Amino acid sequence: MNKVLIVTYYWPPSGGAGVQRWLKFSKYLPEFGWEPIILTVDPEYAAYPVIDNSLTGELHSSLRVYTTPATDYFSIYRKDKSKIPASGFANDTDISFKGKLLRFIRGNFFIPDPRKGWNKYAFRKACELIENEGIQHLITTSPPHSTQLLGLKLKKRYPSIQWVADLRDPWTDIYYYKQFYPTLISKLIDSRYERMVLKNSDRIITVGASLKKSFSSKIPGIENKIEVISNGYDESDFKGFEKTKPERLTITYAGTLSDIYPVSGLITALNTLSIEGCDFLLRFVGTVSGKQREQIVSGIPGSSLEFIPYIEHNQAIKHMMNSSILLLIIPSHESSRSIITGKLFEYLASGKPVLCLGPVDGDAAVIINKCRSGLTADYGDTDKISEYIGNTARVSGSPDITAVKDFSRSNLTKRIVSVLNSSRKVEQV
Repeated sequence: MNKVLIVTYYWPPSGGAGVQRWLKFSKYLPEFGWEPIILTVDPEYAAYPVIDNSLTGELHSSLRVYTTPATDYFSIYRKDKSKIPASGFANDTDISFKGKLLRFIRGNFFIPDPRKGWNKYAFRKACELIENEGIQHLITTSPPHSTQLLGLKLKKRYPSIQWVADLRDPWTDIYYYKQFYPTLISKLIDSRYERMVLKNSDRIITVGASLKKSFSSKIPGIENKIEVISNGYDESDFKGFEKTKPERLTITYAGTLSDIYPVSGLITALNTLSIEGCDFLLRFVGTVSGKQREQIVSGIPGSSLEFIPYIEHNQAIKHMMNSSILLLIIPSHESSRSIITGKLFEYLASGKPVLCLGPVDGDAAVIINKCRSGLTADYGDTDKISEYIGNTARVSGSPDITAVKDFSRSNLTKRIVSVLNSSRKVEQV
């Protein structure tokens, strides 16, 4: 069986979509003749924004997982690991001088991110595994993008290794980049790192067409080595859950809702429906920023609201299945057309109607239309939003099951294998 070393910072017991991507691919890779070997950070040294212990139950006993220590730079910021900020301070809305100073330090003294404290430990272990196991294939997945610098260093040490860089999010174009107040010098350093990874990796995987276009524009001629392989859903995650129709019209949003996710149009549309006699429940499952929660509570009656803190993945799916409509909101940013959140695919798998607020010509909208799974409306198109919710309360359509299955983890793993096999042919030549 062919071996592939997968280097990922996020791994159970960490929670989130980034964890599930390679947890699921690793689950299915052996079915196609590839043995994944995982290199990750020891949880005792890790800086995880969220914990999901239920994901550890998905680790097969035969899967080899190696961990190393790390230098936790986040400990300088917060001793309480339960309050580690996601995306390297991006969700920290502290506008005080101290808050701004900490983000400035993160953006200018920890390039590309504070989780780079893992790299020196991971490099030593990766070298050991590559040499002892005879590994010829390497996958590095990010964010954190510092993991890609590890791949760059390993490629320099072992030029014959076939290196696949999996870039799940934009790098210097990420929607929260400016919140770090990077100086011109910092931007130049970060951009140089990004271009070096794009240029020197043998193959690149990213999650959407717009993101492929963005990365391709940075290094002329790399389009052909970039493969779009989206996130997806695991059919086994939905076993045992029945799709139910709640008595009350229930609109569920699952995931993080930070200040950059516009909700005012939704609030106006729901108030219109309320005046017309529509009885609804707007449910948020996950982390909602204080500012967003205040805006929502001030605009919608408390009897029509429910806030459920971050819960384990299987419980989140249970809430999805017990909903009338699943709400997806794309962050408002100049790169919003390229954003495809991981939860979209589980929304599709649930078979529930999806209401997406964001660019009607964005990558997420294209997927929803392809699967006939819902509607995308501009953030402020209150008439379209209220009309869709009202109509869905009465009649819901049927998604294109064949199109939805294209995003199953098993089918997506076949595409990962295709990338690995193509690089293997190059190696043999």
